[in-house]
Amino acid sequence: MFLIFFIVFHCWIFSPPDPAFVYCLTLPSYDADGFLPQSHDSFNSSSQATLQTNPKTQSSASHISSRLNVSKNPPIPNTHKFLDQSSNVLKTASLSLTAITLPFLLEQKDVALAVDGEFGILEGRTFALIHPIVMVSLFLYTLWAGYLGWQWRRVRTIQNEINELKKQVKPTPVTPEGKALEVPPSQVELKIQQLTEERKELLKGSYRDRHYNAGSILLGFGVLEAVGGGLNTWIRSGKLFPGPHLFAGAGITVLWALAAALVPSMQRGSETARSLHIALNTLNILLFVSQIPTGFDILLKVLEFTKWP
Repeated sequence: MFLIFFIVFHCWIFSPPDPAFVYCLTLPSYDADGFLPQSHDSFNSSSQATLQTNPKTQSSASHISSRLNVSKNPPIPNTHKFLDQSSNVLKTASLSLTAITLPFLLEQKDVALAVDGEFGILEGRTFALIHPIVMVSLFLYTLWAGYLGWQWRRVRTIQNEINELKKQVKPTPVTPEGKALEVPPSQVELKIQQLTEERKELLKGSYRDRHYNAGSILLGFGVLEAVGGGLNTWIRSGKLFPGPHLFAGAGITVLWALAAALVPSMQRGSETARSLHIALNTLNILLFVSQIPTGFDILLKVLEFTKWP
């Protein structure tokens, strides 16, 4: 491939330039009234003197002028003709560039075979073990994110319980003079106090923000490593292996996206979106659990057929 590239590139570099291209580079530019600028007039005079003193140069210039049909004192240039000549030069250059890149295009068929050490350490055991380590970490992090979400849900639901209990509180008895009697708190009031203190402690935990951040991290790294796992398999073997592990992993990735898509509706107070969010993440955890035995089998094969590093 490199020999072909060197021959084509050598011929393209050292081939004589097209006279039309040389002449196009020296064509004058005219102002709005169709006159040459003064600086070009002086340059043109000196050029004509040089042509008159050098017969060989004069012959070459006459040859170029005859090829382009341009007179010695050209009138206002024909824009369409100039564009046609320029396009011909560009076509010649593009053909040369195509000839240079053609060997690379012909060699691309072998790149897809991701085996036999072509990717170096990317095919080794070190890179292959990244996926199982990261996914085990993400599984544990999923459980932690679920706990944070449940605690935030508890903050919201505990207030509803307090509001319902307050409806059951009986009015405080008063004396005929209108003074409130001192009576021990009822069981309902004690429960309200207990739930109020619990809610205050939950609010100190900032579970809402922590759950949101955990979900964002889980979505970003989860999708990244889900794609990275399939890419690693392709790098090591040159193909993918459809099966329970691959399909469950794709399902987990989709569930992550669907659960995240419900966040705007949840922030607007939709209980339906919140319930669906919990259901999707519960199914996600179940699929994650199903990945453990199939992933372990794949891990054993990786340790068997790969080498360090």
